[in-house]
Amino acid sequence: MGGFSTAGFSTAGFSTAGFSTGWFGRRKWGAEHAVFAAATAATVLGGVLGNEKLQQVAKPLIAPALAVRVLRRSRDTDRVDTALLLTGLAAATVGDVFMIDPDDDRRLLRGAASFAVMQTSYSTLLARRGARPHAIAAVPRAAAALGAGSLLAAKSRNVAAPLTGYGTLLATTATLAADPVLAPGSEQVAGMPRPSTDRRSWLGLGGLVFTISDGTIVVRRVLLKNRKARAAAEGFILATYTAAQLLLVEGMLAGRRK
Repeated sequence: MGGFSTAGFSTAGFSTAGFSTGWFGRRKWGAEHAVFAAATAATVLGGVLGNEKLQQVAKPLIAPALAVRVLRRSRDTDRVDTALLLTGLAAATVGDVFMIDPDDDRRLLRGAASFAVMQTSYSTLLARRGARPHAIAAVPRAAAALGAGSLLAAKSRNVAAPLTGYGTLLATTATLAADPVLAPGSEQVAGMPRPSTDRRSWLGLGGLVFTISDGTIVVRRVLLKNRKARAAAEGFILATYTAAQLLLVEGMLAGRRK
């Protein structure tokens, strides 16, 4: 951010030294991230095209790729936190498989149950790191959950109760992830850390993007009828979901160590 002086580039993480530790530094990205990126691209493409076979191959690789990242960092991470991350990602893998067909209500509800386990694992880890809810973050996220729940109750009663319950867990994770205590020294925007080269600051954005992604699931289900619009929405849901997972997992890994 700012000018083009050598100091400015160093601050932004773009100097020769910063290249290894900034946003795209080689030391912070591994082969598991390449698998994650490829699986994400194939999954989004499959979602837009309605190609379930492509998704069946690619989507189950997304969370396991991040789990490999967690395992590679386990020596530097608290054992309980590692277990919580792996539990959350295992549940996400199950949820991803169920959600390949989001229009099948039984699969949707099983997917929501799986992701509820994931959200609980993430929230527990964040609370262990000292995160607490604050009104500036909690109110809009709670309002989003309430709005989605109300829309489901009015238009899709058969899945409203369990999905609203899941939405409450998501709002909890997103609220805790926004707590500035998780990224000390970071600038704040809208009550959460401003994302920077410090990956701890990615947590708040990860929770927010996850909220947007899951909110779009409700919009797609209840309001969108046009086939092309629904396909585009599915691509957006998948892209934002995977981005949120990456932001949250990397943010949690960058937090408190052993």
